[in-house]
Amino acid sequence: MKADKRKMSSAPTTPRKPVSVSRTVGGKLITLETGKLAKQASGAVVVRIGDTMSLVATVTAKGREGLDFFPLTVDYREKVYSAGKFPGGYIKREGRPSTKEILTARLIDRPIRPLFPASYRDEVQIQASPISADRQNDSDVISLIGASASLLLAQAPFHGPLSGVRLARINGEFVVFPTVKEMAESDLDLVVASTRTKVAMIEGFGKELPEAEMLEAILLAHQYNQELNALQDDLLAACGMTQAVPAPDELPPLAIQMVGPFGAELRQVKQIIGKHERYAAVDVVQKKAIAALVPDAETNPAGVTEVKKAFHAFEEHVVRTMILDGYRSDGRGPKDIRPISCEVSLLPCTHGSSLFQRGETQALVTTVLGTSSDEQKIDGVFDEYAKRFYLDYNMPSFAVGEARPIRGPGRREIGHGMLAERSVAPIIPSKEDFPYTIRVISDILESNGSSSMASVCGATLSLMDAGVPISDPVGGISIGLVSDEKSGRFVLLTDIIGDEDHYGEMDFKVAGTQRGITGIQLDVKNHGLTEEIIRDTLAQAREARMEILRTMLRTIKRPREELSGKAPRLIQVQINPDKIGLLIGPGGKTIRRLEEETGAKIEVESSGLVTLSSPEAAAAEDARDRIQALTVGVQVGKIYEGKVIAIKDFGAFVEIMPGKDGLVHISELSDGYVSSVNEICRMGDTMLVKVVAVDEQDRVKLSRKAAMAERGIPDDRPPAPPRAPGSGPSGPGGGGGSDRGGPPRRPRERY
Repeated sequence: MKADKRKMSSAPTTPRKPVSVSRTVGGKLITLETGKLAKQASGAVVVRIGDTMSLVATVTAKGREGLDFFPLTVDYREKVYSAGKFPGGYIKREGRPSTKEILTARLIDRPIRPLFPASYRDEVQIQASPISADRQNDSDVISLIGASASLLLAQAPFHGPLSGVRLARINGEFVVFPTVKEMAESDLDLVVASTRTKVAMIEGFGKELPEAEMLEAILLAHQYNQELNALQDDLLAACGMTQAVPAPDELPPLAIQMVGPFGAELRQVKQIIGKHERYAAVDVVQKKAIAALVPDAETNPAGVTEVKKAFHAFEEHVVRTMILDGYRSDGRGPKDIRPISCEVSLLPCTHGSSLFQRGETQALVTTVLGTSSDEQKIDGVFDEYAKRFYLDYNMPSFAVGEARPIRGPGRREIGHGMLAERSVAPIIPSKEDFPYTIRVISDILESNGSSSMASVCGATLSLMDAGVPISDPVGGISIGLVSDEKSGRFVLLTDIIGDEDHYGEMDFKVAGTQRGITGIQLDVKNHGLTEEIIRDTLAQAREARMEILRTMLRTIKRPREELSGKAPRLIQVQINPDKIGLLIGPGGKTIRRLEEETGAKIEVESSGLVTLSSPEAAAAEDARDRIQALTVGVQVGKIYEGKVIAIKDFGAFVEIMPGKDGLVHISELSDGYVSSVNEICRMGDTMLVKVVAVDEQDRVKLSRKAAMAERGIPDDRPPAPPRAPGSGPSGPGGGGGSDRGGPPRRPRERY
């Protein structure tokens, strides 16, 4: 019998009987329960707020031999049954994770990962899923709380507990764990995660909030997190458990051996400005270290691997020491920004384009304008809604000089794109002021430093180049950190490069206008930040942002007054909702005919708002005039350009709008003599006519000669001959239908 090679998890530590603890935080009751669901997991917790419940299960297992990274996996999946809904689409089952699910998984992963010891290599898998959704309370942040609580129950060695809260601001008042309705009224969407002493993660978006107000919100959220951390302690105590103690992080002994013989040389090559040249020089030093410490390298691959791992720790030590001593790899000061260049209108066929270059980070950003049919439909446990502005982020492997297969966007691309999108969203004009759907695409062509903030800057330039009337330009910058915990010293680094991001302790991105912050995101590699560091970072980021905005505005000062000639022309007209059926017509016949005849695309909303789009303004204007005429009704005294659809002896019937025609009597065709209608028009001809009257049976009387006279169009037909005595309505055949002297007999099929 073959041995079972399945990797077994650690024994479940979840209590076998239900245990529940609750606490009111900011007026909202939060409940943690364990021991009822998922008892085979290493740790499992159900977190509840209102009628929203999230099940978070953690499993730990022995890591594979030779792993040089921490195999942590975090997944968040929404089950739409939790909201009493069916999945959308043809296959009625949840499929690939949505953008919301990916962003929530990142929200949980980012603050938890740094809290594990650097040497920890066991596998940890966290799975979170809402099992009940009341459509008012989001399950994303409470899943973060559940992840921390489940790790505590699983006896995972991390520096927890960790908690998170969402904060809104309505009419100047902060609201904790806001509902969907409250968020719609808020000018702030802020999520903060904290340990017992420090802020471990920030993700927030506001409507140009000043730095002081953003700091106030962050510190308030940190205070609320302490109550939630205490709630997790209550759960652990109720289960009769104590928290596992993580091992301390220390520099490996082999790395310490390298400091003496190779420290000075590595310090020197780390100051080479070019990224690839610097990497090549570091490889040379590493090979020297291998040759010195592993003489039998050819026959001792395990020894080589051990030295390489230690060299990475040695490299980190050297870079951090250099920065604390005042040296950056590229020779800049702590607040210096790399050279910036901006360019717009690069691409002739897009509606707007820009190239933003900051040091070795390059973003090519394009803008495309469309109609409401191009809006992005979003569905999930909440009600479906449409987005008219969205930003997509792409970074191919060549941007960092690597060769990798081309895949779809990963979690990083989704996260960076959403950060840039939500940072730019507050300056996008309303649909009433600018009815276009707006898509921005950021292609990162080089990367050595924050590409998401380069995307924010490039998006602003591209939108202005496209003629989108944004309210204010937005710029962004990333601030890094290197600190010494023993001495309390720390250095903040503006515009960090790859090495400073990799070996430093934080990536603090701040985007905003000259008035305030629109987007903020903090990721740390340590156990969190103090109030002093957050305060100083916001101030330093603002200073850098102002400098970047000045550079951007030297390229293009304001949005272009005219849209690109390649962009569609949109016209919106409001009609009475009762007239929508008339506009659409039986089976869509009327609206299709209008689109065919005018060349404009017509979109009708249930409110009666009609959007007309066309490559040329004239086509959209023609469609607008026809729709207004159709829905407003025939107006006496108005001139129409109609089409001859029937010719009779007594006159011509002219269609002046879809489904509506009138009679031009032969006597109204011209001031001159007309012996036959065919002398004036043929079937299918266009004719300028004026509405003379509409009778009680809704029959329309038209006049060509009145329209020509009003428009000043000459009529050169000869005058009518004199009438013979006794002719006309009172003479022989009086009232004859085909004579000009009497009214015509209307065809029965038409009247």
